[in-house]
Amino acid sequence: MLKVGLTGSIAVGKSFVCEVLSEQGCIVMDADRAAREVVEPGTVGLRRVVDEFGSAVLASDGSLNREKLGRIIFSDPAKRQLLNSLLHPLIIDLQDDWLKRQEAVYPAGIAVIDAALMIESGSYKRFDELVVVWCESNIQLNRLMKRDGIGRKEARQRIESQLPQEEKKGYATYLIDTSGGFEETRENTLEVLEILRRKARA
Repeated sequence: MLKVGLTGSIAVGKSFVCEVLSEQGCIVMDADRAAREVVEPGTVGLRRVVDEFGSAVLASDGSLNREKLGRIIFSDPAKRQLLNSLLHPLIIDLQDDWLKRQEAVYPAGIAVIDAALMIESGSYKRFDELVVVWCESNIQLNRLMKRDGIGRKEARQRIESQLPQEEKKGYATYLIDTSGGFEETRENTLEVLEILRRKARA
């Protein structure tokens, strides 16, 4: 099985690229799924978060209030790093278990894991190929403001809390540019997928 890491900064269109790959028969695990699972009520992950950040980050039903936690970590690099150190090992374990299960069922398939902080955490090294999704920075800013209903200042803060796009691109085996909208992004994704299929067959 060909193991592909897919990453990119916030609001660059990773979810759409994953949709296209999934439609085309790739087995895809999106970043949010793993991040949600490790902090579900009753998990070690949620206990770790509450121990460090307090019960103020919980919703009334005992689940994690991601919006409250997001406000804390986006404005404080040290707290963001702390959160990552608590949860990344759990997320990586969950992803690795998932990869093993997929490989047993689809030995000749292409498995894709989408994770925003794959490069920062060093976990990209586990994959055969690394795809970096990117777009022009002004497009990224506008997409983030529109998607999350936030102002320019907060959007910039969130973007700047991550590794710059240009740096991420330097790690890529393949790049997918989403600046041109859905149809162009689909074409760019299919081009990369054709190469990945050849590698999987080989």
